[in-house]
Amino acid sequence: MQNRHHPWLALKPDLRSCKFTGSVAIDLDVVADTRFIVLNAAKLSVNTSSISFTTGKFSKRLQRRGNILWSILLAGNIMWSITTAISNFFRWFLRGRREEIRSSGVFKPSKVEVFEEDGILVLEFLKTLPIGEGVLAIEFEGVLNDEMKGFYRSTYEHNGEKKNMAVSQFEPADARQCFPCWDEPACKATFKITLDVPSDLVALSNMPVIDEKVNGKIKTVSYQETPIMSTYLVAFVVGLLDYVEDHTSDGVKVRVYCQVGKADQGKFALHVAVKTLELYKEYFDVPYSLPKLDMVAIPDFAFGAMENYGLVTYRETALLYDDQHSAAANKQRVATVVAHELAHQWFGNLVTMEWWTHLWLNEGFATWVSYLATDSLFPEWKVWTQFLDESIEGLRLDALEGSHPIEVEVKHASEIEEIFDAISYKKGASVIRMLQSYIGAECFQWSLALYIERHASSNAKTEHLWAALEEGSGEPVNRLMNSWTKQKGYPVVSVKVKDQKLEFEQSQFLLSGSHGDGQWIVPITLCRGSYDNRKSFLLETESGTLDMNVFSLAEAATGGKGDGYSPSHSWIKVNVDQTGFYRVKYDEDLAARLRYAIENKYLSATDRYGILDDSFALCMARQQSFISLLTLMSSYGEELDYTVLSNLITVSYRLESIVADAVPELLDSIKQFFITLFKNSAEKLGWQPRAGESHLDAMLRGEVLNALAVYGHGQTLNEASWRFNIFLNDRNTPLLPPDLRKVTYVAVMQRTSAVNRSGYESLLRIYRESDLSQEKTRILSSLASCPDPSIVLEVLNYLLSAEVRSQDAVLGLAVSKQGRETAWTWLKDNWEYISKTWGSGYLITRFINAIVSPFASIEKAEEIEEFFASRTKPSMARTLKQSIERVHINANWVQSVQNEEHLDETLDQLTYNY
Repeated sequence: MQNRHHPWLALKPDLRSCKFTGSVAIDLDVVADTRFIVLNAAKLSVNTSSISFTTGKFSKRLQRRGNILWSILLAGNIMWSITTAISNFFRWFLRGRREEIRSSGVFKPSKVEVFEEDGILVLEFLKTLPIGEGVLAIEFEGVLNDEMKGFYRSTYEHNGEKKNMAVSQFEPADARQCFPCWDEPACKATFKITLDVPSDLVALSNMPVIDEKVNGKIKTVSYQETPIMSTYLVAFVVGLLDYVEDHTSDGVKVRVYCQVGKADQGKFALHVAVKTLELYKEYFDVPYSLPKLDMVAIPDFAFGAMENYGLVTYRETALLYDDQHSAAANKQRVATVVAHELAHQWFGNLVTMEWWTHLWLNEGFATWVSYLATDSLFPEWKVWTQFLDESIEGLRLDALEGSHPIEVEVKHASEIEEIFDAISYKKGASVIRMLQSYIGAECFQWSLALYIERHASSNAKTEHLWAALEEGSGEPVNRLMNSWTKQKGYPVVSVKVKDQKLEFEQSQFLLSGSHGDGQWIVPITLCRGSYDNRKSFLLETESGTLDMNVFSLAEAATGGKGDGYSPSHSWIKVNVDQTGFYRVKYDEDLAARLRYAIENKYLSATDRYGILDDSFALCMARQQSFISLLTLMSSYGEELDYTVLSNLITVSYRLESIVADAVPELLDSIKQFFITLFKNSAEKLGWQPRAGESHLDAMLRGEVLNALAVYGHGQTLNEASWRFNIFLNDRNTPLLPPDLRKVTYVAVMQRTSAVNRSGYESLLRIYRESDLSQEKTRILSSLASCPDPSIVLEVLNYLLSAEVRSQDAVLGLAVSKQGRETAWTWLKDNWEYISKTWGSGYLITRFINAIVSPFASIEKAEEIEEFFASRTKPSMARTLKQSIERVHINANWVQSVQNEEHLDETLDQLTYNY
């Protein structure tokens, strides 16, 4: 069965009863004998008496009402995911059952069956359906759920009164919860949508309104027909909303919608959106394909944002920016998220992945392109250096044996949400950056435009992208990239000098310390003594060599940058600017030269970052000693780059945690080392923002002071307490600007206990009084850092209360190490409620990862496995496996640190040397 292109969908949400009714009319073309129509529907009450398939002249009457069209083929060639569920059923019924084709008529199904677990609706007819065109009509009812998926309700307050809005969230496979459809990316259709809504509310959909008829308290809103698109991109929002508006230079109307009274907070996102649409039009050489773009801030929203065609929905924290109360980090997040979602209007919406196996084509590209756009709009933010934070998230997840390839086989809809992870997003974006670096930016851009032109309004697979890039570059892109997308993991490239030759050897890097059997075609870049002295080649086998004589003598003139130069200090950096998705392990001599280069500021920020993070990963995998990592970190004492220092702080938190488990008697010593390491930057930045200071300094100040507070630095804790007390009496005091609030809240919680609860109670009061989502996020993410387990338990219970939106509960799960065991007991005690509340979406995985992963003993791993043995489900199985693997990695790392000699003397010496 195939469709044509004339769609109609009518919905009537009732925001009081939180239910909705609807009807669809779907234009189909029967191309082979069948007595069955199989489509997707879930959690809907289908009115079986309303179902009909009308052919011939009768169908024309329905067509005048409008209908929905899917490019599908049923009866003998059913979509593979549906076939997986009921293929045997169809083979039996369709074998040898051809009947004479009727010319026209109305066909009613003799049997209607719903397979709820698979989200499939099966319509069986007594007679074979006639070859040719017809209209399938279905009426149905549903519930506006509170699960933030399908067609759901979100709550907000207006003039002190609680109200509901109706919102859709269909990706990956929840359009079927709103209306019967063929709910797969390849089943593209055009849609004509009509909404019956209260006349005082705003009703938005993918396209502009073409007609609005008011009948008392209800209005009927009809929208222009959409372009051909997948069901997961269909969208509606109904609520009491305000907006700000602008236009692109070519006339596209852009609006940001939000709760009444918050419109001014949408102005920054509006500016970014207008500029980004114009930038993408030029970069992709294809204009934005719709007449309007609406972006809506939703109070209850599970993801960060959703790229619905022409109607992009966001968490409030990802779209709204308050000049007075939002931090610099909030501003940057709004910019990058808006740029990410608008990239999807081309990558994902215009050209759509064929199946979820190719999800990375959507998410990896949108992540990468969002940095391209943000860098163009805000070059002073140096976001390509910050992009390394994306890369290492991918590197850390992909170093697990429980990782998965970028192109991962998805067999059932329940498995899809778990692959919205750092592999699809972060590794996907990183290998794109690696490929762009390899073939060149201009060639890459031209090839992308070719890819979009070829597959616009259609579906594509990874191979289609490689074909366009190979054609544009003349390079063997398909062969090169298959090694990165079709197998999981990545290599560590070991480098050493022998007989005036550099020797390279690749092997799969696993944090477990195990030996993997993967092999990659690795784009090696390196420089010696100077960034002007650079070489590159492809490492296509397990090992290779490079003659040192290929480097020029330029290093002698530039490598030392002054009197400190000597041949022994001629550094070699592999993976220049960290464009390659791999780790590098240097021999001792090369590592020592790189430490010298770091101390003397010869290396770029990206390379300083890469050397640190590779060393950290190697230490965790027990391929490098804990002492050598601490020694390397001591080279960063003068570091002031935001991204590098931020990662240095992140690494320090992990090392402190491991020491607490391995050698707790050295905990005070390592804290003192880190206080000494970060004091220089803290003193240079100070507490008070400087007029005209950079965006990056504003973000860095909070992170550095936060580290000092967590490590118990008395002066920092006292200053934070003083500023917090002033803030309690004057919420607009310049002594506590938004960039300093998170660190202050964390510092307050460090001195909170069961006998000194005032700080905790004050923060709860601020949380309840604030209507700014970003402020609520700052508070929730600080509370569980308290070292008193009894307070941690109160915080965790508060997360489950009605005062915290369900989307935000996961923000409070970063507990102090003293509260880890309390958090695990709490998770077990409340698992039934947590599973029921969050188990249908991806947020359940955040509970597991946050609470399970920090443990560091084999016994705890076994306890966790035993608890979840009878409680797991497909949507969380991968995350659980990965989290337990992290516990094993931590346990092995703890044992390794316990076996290191002279750790105490090293810590004392490194601290004293400052």
